[in-house]
Amino acid sequence: MRTFSLLKGQPVFETRTGTKIGEISDLCISSGGMVKGLLVKKGVFFKQSFFLDIQKVTSFGWDGVMIEDPEHLEKLKNRPDYTLNHQHSLDGMMMLSKGGNTLGLLKDVYFQEEVGTIVGYEITDGFFSEITEGKQVIQSGKPLAIGKDAIIVDVNENSPSSQESH
Repeated sequence: MRTFSLLKGQPVFETRTGTKIGEISDLCISSGGMVKGLLVKKGVFFKQSFFLDIQKVTSFGWDGVMIEDPEHLEKLKNRPDYTLNHQHSLDGMMMLSKGGNTLGLLKDVYFQEEVGTIVGYEITDGFFSEITEGKQVIQSGKPLAIGKDAIIVDVNENSPSSQESH
């Protein structure tokens, strides 16, 4: 399990030849809150985005993402439902509990790389609260609902959010 911010910018390598194919630029997230794949930037001068199905990743290392075949990168035909940073961005979107309480603004996600399940959400109340309070992490094992105006997540509202300091 890791956050997307640790994965962003990592190189993608082909395992047979050791060739660097591109770099991770974003997550493709379904409307049901599952990570379906990765956006990979490829090219020297004119970088293009390609879709890499999360099921086709051989391994997620701390220094690179490994795939067996460069053909696993597909030309981006349809825009993903949601991403963290690009089109249909979730970054900075309001997060609400199922009970109707504001949790904060989405900053990052924790996900299980092998299956694409989002298991936690890093949220913020803004720059100054991050400095004074650190980052807040909301854990939820259930898929979220993504709407036009907010992300709804099912959390146990009786227990406090875990705190993580810089």
